[in-house]
Amino acid sequence: IGRFQPAFRKRAKRRLIQAPKFYFFDVGVVRSLTRRGLVQPGSELFGRALEHFVFMELSAHTSYSRLGYPLAYWRTASQFEVDFVLGEHDIAVEVKATAEARDHHLKGLRAFKQEYNAARYLLISLDTRPRRTQDGIDILPWDVFLDQLWAGKLIR
Repeated sequence: IGRFQPAFRKRAKRRLIQAPKFYFFDVGVVRSLTRRGLVQPGSELFGRALEHFVFMELSAHTSYSRLGYPLAYWRTASQFEVDFVLGEHDIAVEVKATAEARDHHLKGLRAFKQEYNAARYLLISLDTRPRRTQDGIDILPWDVFLDQLWAGKLIR
Protein backbone atom coordinates (compact mmCIF):
# COMPACT_ATOMS: atom_id res chain seq x y z
CA ILE A 1 0.00 0.00 0.00
CA GLY A 2 3.01 2.28 0.43
CA ARG A 3 6.67 2.69 1.29
CA PHE A 4 8.71 4.33 3.99
CA GLN A 5 11.44 6.72 2.94
CA PRO A 6 14.23 6.73 5.50
CA ALA A 7 15.89 9.86 6.82
CA PHE A 8 19.40 10.57 5.60
CA ARG A 9 21.63 9.89 8.60
CA LYS A 10 25.15 10.71 7.58
CA ARG A 11 26.83 12.68 10.34
CA ALA A 12 26.33 16.42 10.08
CA LYS A 13 26.84 19.54 12.14
CA ARG A 14 23.10 20.13 12.43
CA ARG A 15 20.67 18.07 14.51
CA LEU A 16 18.71 15.87 12.10
CA ILE A 17 15.20 14.47 12.15
CA GLN A 18 15.43 10.66 12.12
CA ALA A 19 11.80 9.58 11.54
CA PRO A 20 10.97 8.08 8.13
CA LYS A 21 8.40 9.56 5.75
CA PHE A 22 5.58 7.42 4.36
CA TYR A 23 4.32 7.56 0.78
CA PHE A 24 1.20 5.71 -0.29
CA PHE A 25 1.52 3.90 -3.59
CA ASP A 26 -1.35 5.90 -5.07
CA VAL A 27 -2.29 9.51 -4.23
CA GLY A 28 -5.83 8.70 -5.32
CA VAL A 29 -6.13 6.36 -2.33
CA VAL A 30 -5.02 9.16 -0.01
CA ARG A 31 -7.49 11.57 -1.56
CA SER A 32 -10.30 9.09 -1.13
CA LEU A 33 -9.39 8.24 2.47
CA THR A 34 -9.15 11.89 3.48
CA ARG A 35 -12.22 12.91 1.46
CA ARG A 36 -10.39 15.82 -0.11
CA GLY A 37 -11.57 17.35 -3.35
CA LEU A 38 -9.69 17.79 -6.58
CA VAL A 39 -6.00 18.55 -6.47
CA GLN A 40 -5.81 22.08 -7.84
CA PRO A 41 -2.58 23.63 -9.17
CA GLY A 42 -1.25 26.14 -6.66
CA SER A 43 -2.68 24.30 -3.67
CA GLU A 44 -0.71 22.59 -0.90
CA LEU A 45 -2.18 19.28 -2.08
CA PHE A 46 -0.79 19.88 -5.56
CA GLY A 47 2.69 20.41 -4.08
CA ARG A 48 2.43 17.17 -2.11
CA ALA A 49 1.17 15.32 -5.18
CA LEU A 50 4.10 16.56 -7.28
CA GLU A 51 6.57 15.47 -4.60
CA HIS A 52 4.82 12.09 -4.43
CA PHE A 53 5.01 11.75 -8.22
CA VAL A 54 8.77 12.40 -8.18
CA PHE A 55 9.17 9.89 -5.32
CA MET A 56 7.38 7.20 -7.35
CA GLU A 57 9.53 7.93 -10.42
CA LEU A 58 12.76 7.77 -8.41
CA SER A 59 11.62 4.55 -6.72
CA ALA A 60 10.86 3.00 -10.10
CA HIS A 61 14.15 4.23 -11.56
CA THR A 62 16.33 2.85 -8.77
CA SER A 63 14.68 -0.53 -9.28
CA TYR A 64 14.28 -0.73 -13.07
CA SER A 65 17.71 0.72 -13.81
CA ARG A 66 19.20 -1.88 -11.45
CA LEU A 67 21.37 0.85 -9.95
CA GLY A 68 19.81 0.25 -6.54
CA TYR A 69 20.84 3.62 -5.13
CA PRO A 70 19.46 4.47 -1.69
CA LEU A 71 16.69 7.04 -1.57
CA ALA A 72 16.29 9.14 1.58
CA TYR A 73 15.21 12.60 2.69
CA TRP A 74 17.04 15.14 4.86
CA ARG A 75 15.46 17.40 7.47
CA THR A 76 17.04 19.34 10.30
CA ALA A 77 15.50 20.22 13.63
CA SER A 78 15.46 23.84 12.42
CA GLN A 79 13.22 22.71 9.50
CA PHE A 80 15.64 22.84 6.58
CA GLU A 81 14.62 20.02 4.25
CA VAL A 82 15.67 18.30 1.05
CA ASP A 83 12.99 15.99 -0.34
CA PHE A 84 15.32 13.36 -1.81
CA VAL A 85 18.93 12.42 -1.23
CA LEU A 86 20.09 9.89 -3.81
CA GLY A 87 22.93 7.52 -3.08
CA GLU A 88 25.38 8.45 -0.35
CA HIS A 89 24.51 12.15 -0.87
CA ASP A 90 25.44 12.01 -4.56
CA ILE A 91 22.44 14.09 -5.63
CA ALA A 92 20.15 16.30 -3.55
CA VAL A 93 16.68 16.93 -5.00
CA GLU A 94 14.07 19.42 -3.83
CA VAL A 95 10.59 19.52 -5.41
CA LYS A 96 8.57 22.73 -5.53
CA ALA A 97 5.23 23.14 -7.30
CA THR A 98 5.96 26.69 -8.39
CA ALA A 99 5.96 28.12 -11.91
CA GLU A 100 9.09 30.15 -11.15
CA ALA A 101 11.63 28.93 -8.62
CA ARG A 102 13.10 31.76 -6.56
CA ASP A 103 15.78 32.15 -3.93
CA HIS A 104 13.55 31.24 -0.98
CA HIS A 105 12.75 27.87 -2.63
CA LEU A 106 16.46 26.98 -2.44
CA LYS A 107 16.95 27.29 1.36
CA GLY A 108 16.97 23.56 2.02
CA LEU A 109 19.36 22.76 -0.81
CA ARG A 110 21.72 25.52 0.27
CA ALA A 111 21.71 24.27 3.88
CA PHE A 112 22.42 20.73 2.63
CA LYS A 113 25.22 22.11 0.44
CA GLN A 114 26.89 23.61 3.53
CA GLU A 115 26.96 20.14 5.13
CA TYR A 116 27.65 17.76 2.25
CA ASN A 117 29.53 17.84 -1.02
CA ALA A 118 27.02 16.33 -3.46
CA ALA A 119 27.76 15.91 -7.15
CA ARG A 120 24.55 17.76 -8.05
CA TYR A 121 21.89 19.87 -6.40
CA LEU A 122 18.54 19.93 -8.20
CA LEU A 123 15.33 21.86 -7.73
CA ILE A 124 12.46 20.28 -9.68
CA SER A 125 9.63 22.70 -10.43
CA LEU A 126 7.03 23.80 -12.93
CA ASP A 127 9.50 26.25 -14.49
CA THR A 128 9.37 26.28 -18.28
CA ARG A 129 13.11 26.14 -18.91
CA PRO A 130 16.19 24.73 -17.18
CA ARG A 131 18.62 27.13 -15.56
CA ARG A 132 21.48 27.18 -13.08
CA THR A 133 21.97 29.47 -10.11
CA GLN A 134 25.26 31.24 -9.45
CA ASP A 135 26.04 28.75 -6.69
CA GLY A 136 25.55 25.71 -8.94
CA ILE A 137 22.00 24.56 -8.21
CA ASP A 138 20.21 23.28 -11.30
CA ILE A 139 16.55 24.26 -11.62
CA LEU A 140 14.83 21.78 -13.89
CA PRO A 141 11.26 21.61 -15.16
CA TRP A 142 9.75 18.34 -13.95
CA ASP A 143 9.53 16.87 -17.48
CA VAL A 144 13.18 17.70 -18.25
CA PHE A 145 14.15 16.06 -14.96
CA LEU A 146 12.28 12.89 -15.92
CA ASP A 147 13.79 12.85 -19.42
CA GLN A 148 17.30 13.15 -17.97
CA LEU A 149 16.61 10.60 -15.22
CA TRP A 150 15.33 7.87 -17.57
CA ALA A 151 17.97 8.65 -20.23
CA GLY A 152 20.69 7.91 -17.66
CA LYS A 153 22.01 11.48 -17.62
CA LEU A 154 21.54 12.14 -13.89
CA ILE A 155 22.52 8.91 -12.18
CA ARG A 156 24.84 6.29 -13.58
